[in-house]
Amino acid sequence: MAGVTTNAVAVAIVALLSVLVTSVRSAENYDTSLAKSYSSGWLAAKATWYGPPTGAGPEDNGGACGFKNANKYPFSSMTSCGNEPLFQDGAGCGSCYQIRCLKNNNPACSGEPRTVVITDMNYYPVARYHFDLSGTAFGAMAFGGQNDQLRHAGIIDMQFRRVPCNFPGMKVTFFVLPGANPNYLPVVPAYANGDGAVVKMDVMRSRNGRPTGTWESMYRSWGTVFRLDSREPLQGPLSLRITSDTGKSRVANNIIPYGWAGGRSYWSDVQF
Repeated sequence: MAGVTTNAVAVAIVALLSVLVTSVRSAENYDTSLAKSYSSGWLAAKATWYGPPTGAGPEDNGGACGFKNANKYPFSSMTSCGNEPLFQDGAGCGSCYQIRCLKNNNPACSGEPRTVVITDMNYYPVARYHFDLSGTAFGAMAFGGQNDQLRHAGIIDMQFRRVPCNFPGMKVTFFVLPGANPNYLPVVPAYANGDGAVVKMDVMRSRNGRPTGTWESMYRSWGTVFRLDSREPLQGPLSLRITSDTGKSRVANNIIPYGWAGGRSYWSDVQF
């Protein structure tokens, strides 16, 4: 370091940090609208996987969105974490994507599109768009009989595009979280066809068994959990209105009955 002043070293360090910060910012400067669009075509991404090789990801079959039983129909373990342009602070929960990997990505890749649902958050992305897939979904991109071979790759290049969700035979279901009480109503809407992602939910309460006619906005607590805190006890029946990320709305009238309780699922008769 002879002949190099302390000032020069400091300037060099600052310059290096500036390059690194700029690089990180550039990697994070993704266009969320591309991931949300149905017309973006195939986009490049990285894929990894987590959890059991043939599981749904998390050991409890849930995830940061708040969905339950992701190992069962209709999600059937075809699930994924998404980094921020996919998860979108929870607004991307429930969105459906076709994924594929090609033989030039890995010899085991079939190139056949498979559909996954965003059910969890990827906290450590390795690319601008990063799907941390369930073991089941990652292996599903392989040729028949080569699922394990593909999973052994650990991380691969892949492509994705958004598609409408389609859960045959399902209606929108509302899961009231455990711990709910008449002054605290946390609800997860699940199995929405079409956009899949619910970005707004409103509740209409009843008084003396009759609807008030007034919608009250719930707020996103975390993932796709919408919450209402009420000084006045919430007595059923309660109606819920959900709105998808493209502005479509559906109303489930009197879906939360009198005597409702946390830890229960309420099946509606509405669907997108």
